[in-house]
Amino acid sequence: MPASLSRRRLLLTTGAAALALGPAGAACAEIAQPLTAIMAGAMPAVDPFAQALAIAAAEDEAIAGFYRDRDYAPLWTTADDAVRRNALLAALAGAAAHGLPVARYPAADLVAAFRAARTEGDRGRLEVAMTRAFLDYARDVQTGALEPGRLIGGIKREIAVRDRRGNIDTFAATPDPAAFLAALPPQRQEYVQLMTAKLALEALVARGGWGPAVAADSLGPGDSGPAVVALRDRLLAMGYLRRSATQDYDAQITRAVAAFQTDHGLDPSGDATPGTMAEINRPPEDRLAAVVVAMERERWLGAELGHRHIWVNLADFTARIVDDGRVTLQTRTVVGEARTEKQTPEFSHEMTYMELNPDWTVPPGIIRRDYLPKLQSNPHALGHLQIIDRRGRVVDRDAVDFSTYSASNFPFTLRQRPGDGNALGKVKFMFPNPHSIYLHDTPHKELFPREVRAFSNGCVRLADPFDFAYTLLGPQSADPETTFHSVLDTGRQERLEITPAVPVHLDYRTAFANPRGRMQFRRDVYGRDKVLFAALVEAGLDQTAPQG
Repeated sequence: MPASLSRRRLLLTTGAAALALGPAGAACAEIAQPLTAIMAGAMPAVDPFAQALAIAAAEDEAIAGFYRDRDYAPLWTTADDAVRRNALLAALAGAAAHGLPVARYPAADLVAAFRAARTEGDRGRLEVAMTRAFLDYARDVQTGALEPGRLIGGIKREIAVRDRRGNIDTFAATPDPAAFLAALPPQRQEYVQLMTAKLALEALVARGGWGPAVAADSLGPGDSGPAVVALRDRLLAMGYLRRSATQDYDAQITRAVAAFQTDHGLDPSGDATPGTMAEINRPPEDRLAAVVVAMERERWLGAELGHRHIWVNLADFTARIVDDGRVTLQTRTVVGEARTEKQTPEFSHEMTYMELNPDWTVPPGIIRRDYLPKLQSNPHALGHLQIIDRRGRVVDRDAVDFSTYSASNFPFTLRQRPGDGNALGKVKFMFPNPHSIYLHDTPHKELFPREVRAFSNGCVRLADPFDFAYTLLGPQSADPETTFHSVLDTGRQERLEITPAVPVHLDYRTAFANPRGRMQFRRDVYGRDKVLFAALVEAGLDQTAPQG
């Protein structure tokens, strides 16, 4: 075949492939330009490797631009690329340990493609497949595989997704590919502990789990028989009990149940109540699912929580002040109700001040949802609240016909003045945010002893707000308690600035490690973990686990 005819067939094949891509933007133009030059005799025929690579990368500008800027030099597919190639394939093979949807970057398929590659076109397509797998893996293991805000409205977290082109450029320049890949996942100790728990639970599931469920609604001291034996055996398998031959609910079993209750956020009474028995009977697959979701949440958080930060775990009903990894104060909380519209959202912000002797301006959502209907039924309802017009004036409620307004056009705000009965108590902790969420005191202390404390309209109530304030003021005052009370005791509504500002993270963890590294599990009171785990499975997570 004449060389000119061969070249023309190559040009026609390349052009047809480019046109078949349709309106792929600049990428098609990048293919068309060298074709014009070749047809004019200005340059040699397109290299088959570069041709296949360019076509395969055309619809992804990050990949197309990367190879274009390096003149289509390979990154993965030559003998000189073996170290980089093997480092990535090893990382992809270990992606399941991170609880990632491994179907997105199948290492085994890539290895098979390397073995099957015969032509330069195969090699060009394989270059793109490897780069795409790298970029998908890097994104997922750095900042998470899911876009949680699209799945759950209550997750308001801003996730700092890394630049794809920046990732591949940096990786291409690194002298140590394995170290680069090892540094991609979160480096916090919490992530390491979750991964360790995941591997242990997977091994446990493979061995058959914790044995049969206990066939009893509840058990306690004085009980005896087969159900107690089943409870004994399950506690033994879980690591809460030493080997024993007892059939009686004795002191040893009581202590084991109390330890289990502590690790699962239950009242450590030592009695296997119905709530405790439900948690004891959960299969290890449920705990594994909780750990996998917790690992995904860790990836959303970003690299730095803050040397000093506030950590609010909504599922644990606790708030902590953490200094350089050490919990300096922990207090119980009450969080939003389980109803979707009242759930406390998840996000991070900075706490900048506390307000002492606060008034309470009722959030618009509560007015529309709860208070306007009450005022329409009885204008003298909610007598502890003032009616405030748009100019800030107190309005006589007898002068208002509430029945003429709807949730969309109600022109007033409702405000409760400072005082002992104020819904916010004596102090609120402010991190101004678009969700109108803050931490605060409360006059209603009776809810804090309960196991499940989801009762608020969305804000977070603190059981020990004064101690919380003293600890926050510690770095800026030699005598934080005196500083706090010198303002509080005036009875006036005043601010105390918090300097420097303290990062605050409202998160939702049903699985986490306590300060001693022991795994803790909590109930999925908002049902969020169930949704997230199902999404991970749909995305390609290589496991299934029921979670209720």
